[in-house]
Amino acid sequence: MEDWNSGMKLTFWKMHGAQNDFVLFDDRLGGFPAGDWAFIARIATRHSGIGAEGIILIQKSKTADFRMRFFNPDGGEADMCGNGARCVARLAVELGAARESMTIETRAGQLAAKVLKKGVRIWMTEPTGWELDCSLTLAGRNLIYDFVNTGVPHVVIRTGKLRDEAVCETGSAIRHHRDFAPAGTNVNFMDVSPDGELHVRTYERGVEAETPACGTGVTACGLIAAKHGWVKLPVNVQVMSGDVLVVDGILTAGGANGVTLTGPAEHVFEGTIEYRGTAKY
Repeated sequence: MEDWNSGMKLTFWKMHGAQNDFVLFDDRLGGFPAGDWAFIARIATRHSGIGAEGIILIQKSKTADFRMRFFNPDGGEADMCGNGARCVARLAVELGAARESMTIETRAGQLAAKVLKKGVRIWMTEPTGWELDCSLTLAGRNLIYDFVNTGVPHVVIRTGKLRDEAVCETGSAIRHHRDFAPAGTNVNFMDVSPDGELHVRTYERGVEAETPACGTGVTACGLIAAKHGWVKLPVNVQVMSGDVLVVDGILTAGGANGVTLTGPAEHVFEGTIEYRGTAKY
């Protein structure tokens, strides 16, 4: 049983990476009630909380400059988040928790990051679980997809009708499909433009909705498109927010290494929230 201090005030920073928004806390001294899923969900709720697609904690690490813990809006903990990693890297520099070039411990492995004059570059964990040209049947429709884990699992579907895709309906059905049980998967719909850029829409597991941008999803799409020879790295990827992120890396026979994701990391506002002891475990 844990009984956190009801009534304590927690300072937070609201940030976004390509309009993928997060609430971040400096938890290097400990004390954040990370086990209280109801409290995390209350923070993330749009109309009665602060509103976010993820809650991020900066914590002490024995192996890196700091540890990044990431929670989905439902309170469940995720292994990694590309857009969130850029935001936490920028905040860590501002708080004095790291220098411009840093290492970050995550559940997906250790990342490197560099805060640039414009934006932040993340060196992603090595992508795993590659599966190309797979198929599944969904409501009588045969779908061809590719799969790669870029810190979290991603299905990638190439489409020529990106605006018309039923991202939430199809994405949810694939996310819960028995082929990806029990953990589920994120689902990306990707269009390859004639100029060699990618346009991507993502259904995000844990958010259970389409998100304006997903960093690990953008990375998955860039790598998959390069593997098929549809684009060359580095590749620009435009997301639903209108922002452009850059995926780079070196393709290998077994996958890819040296993979980077570069994009914006912006402040929205800073504030405090009171912990009211909404649950005890």
